Amino acid sequence: MATVELPSASTAALGSRIKALREAMEMSLRDLAERSGVSAPMLSQVERGETSPTLQVAAKIASGLELRLSQLLRLDEGDSVSIVRREARRKGPTSVGGHSYELLSPPLPGQRAELSRHTLAPGAATGGAGDPPFHEPGSRETALVEAGVVTLICDGERFALETGDCVTFDADLPHHFENPGNEDAVVLAVVSAGLRRS
Repeated sequence: MATVELPSASTAALGSRIKALREAMEMSLRDLAERSGVSAPMLSQVERGETSPTLQVAAKIASGLELRLSQLLRLDEGDSVSIVRREARRKGPTSVGGHSYELLSPPLPGQRAELSRHTLAPGAATGGAGDPPFHEPGSRETALVEAGVVTLICDGERFALETGDCVTFDADLPHHFENPGNEDAVVLAVVSAGLRRS
């Protein structure tokens, strides 16, 4: 049976992508080797761009990374620029306790950051039933108050924020936002998943 190799121009890019995905999942080469059935030395060569894997080997690696082959090769993504139009935003549940949110970033495979827009009615808070769960260990969140005033409660400490203020914090700590004002508050938030604390 003939083996089909990937184009050599994409070998280095694929190797870098595999390494980034493996490290984001906090796997060693040995861990990925066990999960994929591809030897650690072969994985190392692929990650360094020294060899081009066959499609069969790439499919095994994708499986070990919990991706489809098309996701690993970015065949699902089309262009290198993704636009989410206003009408195509993914919305959370309809206003849970005065809090509604939209996911602004596209659901791309292997993406480690997500942008969301939250609207809080007066007196409302995030973190209620139906809201997104706590973030994974090592996550970091940056939030910009686009309109109104909010209070961030993070690990028991309160931080007052006004329109234009921006805050960054460890998102794996217990936290939520409250709107103490008389008007709707809007917060843009970027969550970067699985970043190590330094």
